[in-house]
Amino acid sequence: MIGYRFTDYIPSKDKEKTEFENLLNIFHQLLVITSGDVSEALSWLTNLDKQYSITNPDYGIGDFIDDLKNKGFITDKTPDGEFKITAKSERAIRKNSLEEIFGKLKKSGKGNHATPMPGNGDEPGTDRRDFQFGDTLEQISLTDSIKNAQINHGFSDFRLTEDDLEIVETEYKTQTSTVLMIDISHSMILYGEDRITPAKKVAMALSELIMHKYKKDTLDILVFGNDAWQIDIKDLPYLSVGPYHTNTVAGLELAMDLLRRRKNKNKQIFMITDGKPTCIKQGIKYYKNSFGLDPKILNKTLDLAAACRKLNIPITTFMIASDPYLKQFVKEFTMVNNGNAYYSSLKGLGELIFEDYRRNKKKRF
Repeated sequence: MIGYRFTDYIPSKDKEKTEFENLLNIFHQLLVITSGDVSEALSWLTNLDKQYSITNPDYGIGDFIDDLKNKGFITDKTPDGEFKITAKSERAIRKNSLEEIFGKLKKSGKGNHATPMPGNGDEPGTDRRDFQFGDTLEQISLTDSIKNAQINHGFSDFRLTEDDLEIVETEYKTQTSTVLMIDISHSMILYGEDRITPAKKVAMALSELIMHKYKKDTLDILVFGNDAWQIDIKDLPYLSVGPYHTNTVAGLELAMDLLRRRKNKNKQIFMITDGKPTCIKQGIKYYKNSFGLDPKILNKTLDLAAACRKLNIPITTFMIASDPYLKQFVKEFTMVNNGNAYYSSLKGLGELIFEDYRRNKKKRF
C-alpha cells in the first residue's frame, strides 16, 4: 500500500557558510526576541545546542563566543563587565531582517519612486512624443528617431531632422516622509503570542530598505504606550513591551509633529497595533479605560484622524488582531482619515507594509 509518512522537518545547515555564520544567524534572531540581551540570547543558544546539537566537537558555543568578541559583534568592555552588542551587530540584525522579509523581492531601479506625472525626470516611461525645445539628449529614442528619418526621407538621402526626433517620456521622482508607529502596550505579548518581535523586524527591515534603496526618503520611528516617544533606528533591537495602555492619541500627535518638520509634500503614517485606544493624557493625569471603546478616548482619536486628512497625511493601519469590534473601530478610523487598513497575521506583516510603502510612493498625496 502506497502512503505518506510525516516526520518533523529539520532544516539542513547552509554548507556554504561556516559554523560561525550559521550560529550567528540564530544568535541574531535570539537577540531580537530578547531585546538585545546578549547573556539571555547566549543562554538560549546553549539550550538549543543541547537539545538539537547545532554545534560539533570541533566548534562549540565557547568558540562562538570568542569569535563574536574577536570579530566585533559583542563586547564586554562595559562598566559592569556584561556583554553588550555593538553597532556592527545592530547593522547586521537590520540587514538580516531586510533579507528575511523582503529577500524574495527583485531589485529595481535607482532606489526612488515615480509618480504618474510625466516630465523631465530620470525614470524612463513607456510613452513617446515629438521633440520639444528643452528636451535633453538622454531623452531621445535613437532607434525610433532613425526609423522616423528613414520613413520620412528614404534610404538614398538619409537625413535626421528635428521633426524626426522622438522623445521617451520620463517620470518625476518623489521623496516621501514616513512615520512608523509601533504599539508597545502590554497586549502585544498577551495570551502567549509574541507580537512585538515581528513588529521590530518589520521596523528594522523598513529602515534598512529606506537607508540603502530610497536614500532621499525619511523614516521616523516612534513607540506608543501610555505616552509616545521617538526612538533611533539603532535602538530597535532593544525595544520591549511595557506595562502600558494604548495611547494612540499621543502617538498620532507626535507623528504629526515629526512630519510637520519635514519639507516633503508626500507624507504618510504607518501604525502597527493590536488593540483599541485605551488611554489619553489630560494635563499630568491619564484617563484610562480598557473595557470596550470609551467614547471620550475614541472621539479624540477620530479627531486626529480627521486632522491628518486635512493635512493630506494618510494613515495606514496594520491591525494584528481580528476581534469584530476592533475591526469596526479601524474601519471608522480609516474612513475618517481616508487612509488604508489591513488586518494582518504576523507572518505577512512585512510584505504588506513594503507593498503599501512602494504603492504609496507611486502617487502624490
